[in-house]
Amino acid sequence: MWGTGRARAVLATTILGSGMAMLDSTIVNVALPRIGAELGASVAGLQWILDGYLLALASLILIAGSLGDRYGRRRVFTFGVLWFGAASLLCGVAPTTELLVVARVLQGVGGALLTPGSLAILQSVFVRADRGRAIGAWSGLSGVATAIGPLLGGLLVQAWSWRLAFLINLPVAAACVWLARRYVPESRDDALTGRPNVGESVVGAVGLAGVTGALVEAPVRGADALVVTAGLIGVAGLVVFVVLQRRGSDPLVPPQLFANRTFVLSNALTFLVYAALGGVMVLMVLQLQVSLHYSPTASGLAGVPITLIMLALSARSGSLAQRFGPRAQLVGGPVLIGVGMLLLRRVEPGAGYWTDVLPGLLVFGFGLAAVVAPVTATVLAAAPDRYAGVASGVNNAVARTGSLLAVAVLPAVAGLTGAQYADPAALTEGWRTALLVCAVASIVGGLLALGTDNRVLKPAPECHSCGVDAPPARLPD
Repeated sequence: MWGTGRARAVLATTILGSGMAMLDSTIVNVALPRIGAELGASVAGLQWILDGYLLALASLILIAGSLGDRYGRRRVFTFGVLWFGAASLLCGVAPTTELLVVARVLQGVGGALLTPGSLAILQSVFVRADRGRAIGAWSGLSGVATAIGPLLGGLLVQAWSWRLAFLINLPVAAACVWLARRYVPESRDDALTGRPNVGESVVGAVGLAGVTGALVEAPVRGADALVVTAGLIGVAGLVVFVVLQRRGSDPLVPPQLFANRTFVLSNALTFLVYAALGGVMVLMVLQLQVSLHYSPTASGLAGVPITLIMLALSARSGSLAQRFGPRAQLVGGPVLIGVGMLLLRRVEPGAGYWTDVLPGLLVFGFGLAAVVAPVTATVLAAAPDRYAGVASGVNNAVARTGSLLAVAVLPAVAGLTGAQYADPAALTEGWRTALLVCAVASIVGGLLALGTDNRVLKPAPECHSCGVDAPPARLPD
């Protein structure tokens, strides 16, 4: 199927959908200073604008993957795109910080429905021999959407308002729905019966919400009754969620997935790397605009080298991982990301772009291109094909939870509270501390990949002639 018009249309559909959700997670970053100024938001308010979206995404993405496997991946994906577009409209017209946070939570619900569906569609439509290339192209171009977010956000903010950062999603959602209905075949797991376990998803959501709320509000409120209660409810919810997964008859996350060491280590790598990325990408835009006095557009342009590197190398990175095994890239990519973060500690008031900003961005970009496609393909290949949606949901939930907790924790670790994000001296000190923490997390993630199976992406010979109407059997362990 690779190289046909149908293949290109399926790729375009999944890239538009997931890219829209990924783009929105970064395009908002560059708008944060203007949002804070217009709506009078504090650091905690800005954290909730980011974490409201990530919380809904991370909490619901597991059941969303299961819904796709059960009721149809194209159907759930399309519904998610429509929901995301409607919530984006609410974000674009929100008059207060509180209403914007509510709209962002709703937007996260749509993102949870469409994100795992995009990968599961690729997994079910393409034969195994082509999946590495397909996922590589998806990762690379979706990653470009993430990287180009700050530039596009800067242009939109300066053209009119931060509200355009949300309203831009409406035409993208419309195009994605049209492509999905016209070109994407429906697929599902016919072995699944009964109703999805919504109760477990609610327990997991309550757990994440409680922990996140406690982490965000503790630096402002201290250990008062509300913070302590939220933290206890959150921890209890997460413990109950894990127990239900281990003992339930129809768990959201089949325990047998975690019997595969490569699946476990790849998800641990994902958590650490995406936590590091989530923290740095938020603070970088603030540092460039507040401490170095870049305009929104200039702060977006600063990240263009990452975009170019991702565009040029990500698809090839997926092919190399399939041909030679992913381990070298899973180890080397996060280490390069960590080194790039350490180089970016030189970005402080008076720093030059070519001598201080660009070197760190280049190393960061090469590391990102090396690891994004292989880690996604490794997680999916390490799981049975019938669990494609669930495996995708787990990996996405892990990634979003990493970013969620980083946004919740890093400002406090960096010593940023109240309106200190508007003070160049305080922000620079926090920026340097946060980069050190994030670099260590990324490098540790790369070291974990030393224990992964380097053969997991090797295509089985018998899969070269498999039809696209049913996924081929998984590789033997």
